[in-house]
Formats: sequence, structure tokens, C-alpha cells
Amino acid sequence: MRTRVIHLINPKTDSLTTRPLYMNRALYSPLAGLLAVAAVIPRDQYEVVLTDENIEPIDFDLKADMVGISAMTSYVNRGYEIADQFRAKGVPVVMGGVHPSFMPQEALKHADAVVIGEVELVIEKLLDDLDQGSMRGTYKSDVLHPMVGVPMPRYDLLKKHRYVNKTFVQTSRGCHQGCTFCAEPLMNGLKFRYRPVDEVINEMENCGARTISINDADFFGTPERPKEVMRALKGRGIRWQAGVTSKLAQDDRMLELAAASGCTLLSIGFESISRDTLKSVHKHVNRPETFAALVEKVHSYGIMVFGLFMFGFDGDDTSVFDKTVKFNIGADYDACAYSTLTPYPGTLTWYEMKKANRIVSFDWTMYDQGHVVYRPAQMSGDELRRGQSHAYESFYSTSSIAGRFPLLRKRHRAQWLIYNMFMRRGSQTEKIDSIAAPTAEPDVAPMPPILPVKREWRAAVLEAAGGPGPHLS
Repeated sequence: MRTRVIHLINPKTDSLTTRPLYMNRALYSPLAGLLAVAAVIPRDQYEVVLTDENIEPIDFDLKADMVGISAMTSYVNRGYEIADQFRAKGVPVVMGGVHPSFMPQEALKHADAVVIGEVELVIEKLLDDLDQGSMRGTYKSDVLHPMVGVPMPRYDLLKKHRYVNKTFVQTSRGCHQGCTFCAEPLMNGLKFRYRPVDEVINEMENCGARTISINDADFFGTPERPKEVMRALKGRGIRWQAGVTSKLAQDDRMLELAAASGCTLLSIGFESISRDTLKSVHKHVNRPETFAALVEKVHSYGIMVFGLFMFGFDGDDTSVFDKTVKFNIGADYDACAYSTLTPYPGTLTWYEMKKANRIVSFDWTMYDQGHVVYRPAQMSGDELRRGQSHAYESFYSTSSIAGRFPLLRKRHRAQWLIYNMFMRRGSQTEKIDSIAAPTAEPDVAPMPPILPVKREWRAAVLEAAGGPGPHLS
């Protein structure tokens, strides 16, 4: 009997970090989610084929029993095109990921089934239905996964030579922050769910890599848990990096353990150098008056700081670009990413802008944190787009890179140079030559997998979505 085949596909993203730029490599692999999906598919029943369209073409002639497509908003349209082609050949298609989870009724126009949220607790039912020829509609667990016994991602499927950062280990899901522009709390919840430390370490020791990215929304989310992981990591010869928020990154004991356990870089969502702006989007944890001292403190432990900033908030005018870059260079940030505020469907920013009739384009391809899809409050859309581009040019100019190079510091210089070269080249090859053109609204409304906790936000979401529906509390 022929081995049954499941073909998992990541559609082309074409972003700064997923575009192969040097030595035919991309800075980041976008496949962490699909590797986790592959891990819960029984090996004794299915062969899994994995394709990342960023680095290789899709084989539309592959004889597959099912195609699984994961997509974020900016590349979901490409995902729909891929799904349509396979379905035209009679191959059943299931979609998942952030965008299909928030807009399942839209995705079902192109797929036989949609997984909403986490896959682990619904995969058995989905595969049983596939075998019975009855896979259709939405699959969503009534509870969140406890994060115990999560299987090892299928790292054997990854073409490791095509990425710089290729191994992503998840130690938790969820985030306490609840920022209005972010999908994380509406996808994975405001409470942290932790994997047992021994299971985390077992994955790190057996994933086939000694350089690892911790794939949590906020690894320093609580005071004690990350310390447990870092104590267990000490002495294992693993180098790692993680995304964190600013508050606990100022904890000396946290940083001591991070350095001692092999941390080389922390990505921190600073977002803005304006306290009023940060309060307006519920990023209360950030205090701009501490940013420069925080960077200096993290550097004192030999750890690099990758600063994440966003332009286009209602408090931003055209002066924000030069002010931010001047601050970043003066504070000696190792690398920075600058994005334009994007009202992703189903986030609180989406509902606020939608209610105010400020969203101009509903072309999901434009939702890439580079194009401008809404009307900014204090500048034109074109001024926002050009300001973001200018910020990249300024921060990654030859003189800025030379001046910021950690010649006399103990940070990892090769990694520093890789990040700066990739981000410089990536920003130079962005294909954003205009703001997004106006489009008609979608005919279906987004519905977050998890409704907001705050009563007024919850009511706004339900009203916009056309009434109450199933959700996780």
C-alpha cells in the first residue's frame, strides 16, 4: 500500500528576515510552526514533506493525500493561491496559522478545513476525518494545551543550510502585556503556559544545533521561570537568543544568568520613545527614560540588543523618524527593526481603526509592516512610508555601522556583523514603492480565537463580528 503523504507548505513571505540575501541564506527560518505541526503527525502512518517557498519552489505535482498551509496576514493571499491550485487537482487542503485562525470563514473559501489556534489537541480528529473523507469546516479545541508532553519538532525536515537562525525552541505560550496592536494575547492568551524545564532542555540538547532562538512571545515574562530554564542551561555549551520585554531585562540577576547560560542577543519590543504613545497602546511596561541605560546594562553582560520599533502611532508626526534613529545610534543599539503600525484583522487596533473608518486597504499582501494601509493621524501615508525607509537608511548607513561596531566590547562581533549586514541588505531590497491602494472591505469579519478580557473591548469585537460566538475563556 502506498505511504500516505502530507505536504506542509509555508507560502513565500519575501520579508527582510526571510529573503535569502547572503550565501543563499535567510536570516530567519519561518518554519517553527510547521515543524511543530509535523511533530504531531504520526510517523508510522504518514510521510511529511515540508516546503518553504522562500527558499525553494513548490512541487504542485507531488502526490499528496493532504496539503497543510500555514499563513500570516501578509502572505495569506499567496497561501490561498496555493490552496486553490491543489484543490483544483483534487487534493484536500487544511489551513492554519494566525490569519486563518482570526478569519476562518474567509480561509474556508479556499480550503476544505481550517485549524483555529493550536493544532495539538485537534490533530487526531482532523486526521481521522481525512481518512474518512469527511475533513471539512473548522477544528478548534475547547481548551488550551497544557504544554506538557509537547513532542520534539521535526527538525529533520529543515534545510538548515538555508538559514542563519534555524532552530526555534518554545518554552511557553502566552503573554501578559495585551498590547492593542498584537495578536499574541488573542491567539495564545494573557496567561503563560510553561513547558516542563526538563522537556525544554531535552529539546535543546537533541535538536541538532548549538545555537538556538527561544521562540516565546516574552521569555522574561515572569521573574522566576526564565531563571529556572537558564540555570538548567548553564554549562551545556549552547548559545541562545530570545525576545523579551524591557522590564525584567533590567534585572541584574536575570542578565547574569542569561550571560552565564549562553545568551548572545535579546530582541526587545521598545516600540516607541514616547511614553504617551506607549500608554495609548497599552505597552505600559516600557519606560523610554530607561531605554538607554537598559541597553548599556545589557551590553555590560556581553549581550547584544536588537531593538524593535514601530512608526505610525497617533502621537507620531514626521519628526519621529529622525528622533528615534538619533536616539538608537546614540544609545548604541546593536541592531534595530522599524515597522509601520499595521492593524492586523482581529486585533484591538483593527477594531479601533475600523470603527473610526481609518483603514484604507484590505489587501492582505500589503499588511507587511512596510506598506501603509490606514490613514495616520499626523502625517500622510506617503510620509510614513518614506520616513520608515529613511530610518533604515540612516541606522544602517556605512558610517552608523562603523561607529556602532563593538570593537572594544565583549559582544559577539561575528553575530553583530551578520545582523547588521542582513538588515542593511534587507532594507535596501524592499520592494515598497507606494502606499497601499484603497480596496473594498472583506465580506467576512475577523473573530479572535480568544476574546479580549476587558469588557468594553470584548463587546466591541462581538459587535463588529456580528454577535457572540465560540471562544476560549
